[in-house]
Amino acid sequence: MSERTLSIEQPRSWKKFFFQWEWLLFIIFILIHTINSLISPYYLNIDTFLSAPMNFLDKAFIVLPMMLVIILGNIDISVGSIVAFTSVMLAVIFNAGAPMPLALILALLIGTICGGVNGVLQVKFKELPAMIVTLSTMTIFRGIAYVILEDRAAGGFPSWFSFFAWGYIGPFPFILTAFVIAAVIFGILLHKTGFGRKIYGMGSNLMACKYSGVKTDRILIIVGLLTGFMSAVTAIFLTSRMGSTRPNVALGYELDVIAMVVLGGVSTSGGSGRIAGPLLAVFIIGFLNYGLGLVNMSAQVILIVLGLLLVLSVLVMNLRVNKRGKTSV
Repeated sequence: MSERTLSIEQPRSWKKFFFQWEWLLFIIFILIHTINSLISPYYLNIDTFLSAPMNFLDKAFIVLPMMLVIILGNIDISVGSIVAFTSVMLAVIFNAGAPMPLALILALLIGTICGGVNGVLQVKFKELPAMIVTLSTMTIFRGIAYVILEDRAAGGFPSWFSFFAWGYIGPFPFILTAFVIAAVIFGILLHKTGFGRKIYGMGSNLMACKYSGVKTDRILIIVGLLTGFMSAVTAIFLTSRMGSTRPNVALGYELDVIAMVVLGGVSTSGGSGRIAGPLLAVFIIGFLNYGLGLVNMSAQVILIVLGLLLVLSVLVMNLRVNKRGKTSV
């Protein structure tokens, strides 16, 4: 009798490879650079590509943990308020006499605790949707920032602090280097570890993961801590870029970050998405804003363009999901 073998490897399909969502994002990325170079003669040079990310990469650090949150099937709309609260606390701690390195460490700790509070609340009050929990903490964190500073600004940071936002390591901006390192770490965490596989599993079927022995509560708290920590990192880069802070900084950051993740092809229903998409979306939206800003395009027009991109992404993603559903029946 001949020996039979089973294989779980699927045949490679070039058609499937080139029809991935990331390729469409890459085409949009090229189109944006082409359009920007046509509307502005100052756009297409190496200095632009190296310096432009310094204006939008601060919020991109939150995209990395937000991707995990949305793959879980949750949402976090408190990240902008965590950025504001952490930024205010950074200034308050420094102006109270603490050395700047200590103030930075405490700011990272404060942001991480805020994210942990979100995670614990979601675990303890499972009947409440994540949006309701983070809507509440969004109001609380920014409210505390307003209580501390009211409508005043705080700053007076040492001159070397500006290096975080405006400094270079060789020919590359420090913020770009830091973001690349963070993206690599989160990419490995999501795609190459058991932790990442559990996140995908929880986003696909939370109850099945629970009954399979996955410690889902612990994962929710860890993701919350990561989100808070990266929000604090954003606060440091944002404060460094502005040179001061106010309680109303980072307004709308949560919507920008969620837009980048959704445009990157991460399903809002959970369970699917890859890091390459959100990374491309960060630079698509960033360079789109930068290019339109060079020709003094109004903020309303930029919002309309971003809205159209989001509608396109949602439509295409839904068409892909429906097609898969029909095929599997």
